[in-house]
Amino acid sequence: MSDLLVKQYYTENVRSEWRWLVKDAYHRLEFTTTLHFLDQYLPPHGRVLDAGGGPGRYTLELAKRGYDVTLLDATGANLDFARRMVRRHGFRNRVEQIVEGSIVDLSQFPGGSFDAVVRSGGHISHILESDDRRRTISELVRVAKPGAPIFASVMGRLAVLVVILEGSKQEIGTQHFNLLRDTGDYLGGRGFTACHFFLPQEFRQEFNQPDVEILEMAGLEGTSTQHVRELNQLAKDPERIKYWLETHLKICTDPSVVGMSEHMLIVCRKIQENRAIKT
Repeated sequence: MSDLLVKQYYTENVRSEWRWLVKDAYHRLEFTTTLHFLDQYLPPHGRVLDAGGGPGRYTLELAKRGYDVTLLDATGANLDFARRMVRRHGFRNRVEQIVEGSIVDLSQFPGGSFDAVVRSGGHISHILESDDRRRTISELVRVAKPGAPIFASVMGRLAVLVVILEGSKQEIGTQHFNLLRDTGDYLGGRGFTACHFFLPQEFRQEFNQPDVEILEMAGLEGTSTQHVRELNQLAKDPERIKYWLETHLKICTDPSVVGMSEHMLIVCRKIQENRAIKT
């Protein structure tokens, strides 16, 4: 049932999802911070899987950087929109495939197919069953080549509790609040779709596998989390916003900042087979 709710939500919100990461300075923070880590860890060239890439915002950025990209998403409306954007921006020679499918099952791709795997945004958070989340992460690792970087981001639990405190106090103490607080699960129906909100140590544990090396975790909004008005106001001052963004990148990997962030990113590397055997 949660899969249907998620698919319906994103089918109805394709254009808003496309605009989401660039709608203002606050939302661009998630985008630019993700790109910062992509630029830091991606190989110079190669094939990249944008898994659950929605309407293709990161697909276009990866194509612009010269990568050969495959975009996979479960929502047909997202894929139709992405095809139009790829044509409009002239990247058909860089986008190898735009295919429908679930990140829980990447069996349409052989193992070791990609030089990097990107799972940006909160798609893993929309998988409520813990077994399916573990399978998803195993699939992301499987399709990566040995030595390939893997990037994944999710929504943070502490940040959403702050959102409730600030704007939905009437929800505190309700059954759905307690479920969210204690398990991270939100069943949808109150302005958003079904979702699992992560604690950082929980997210890290998901990638604690013999063939995975965890390189970094980062809070994508960091200390700016939920300060939408303040950051957008600061963006009107070019000098101060530049300094603030520099500060953000210096501290966003601190564990306390990761934990408080609206979205958190993990950067991993698939271990070379001989190293995985030794460990």
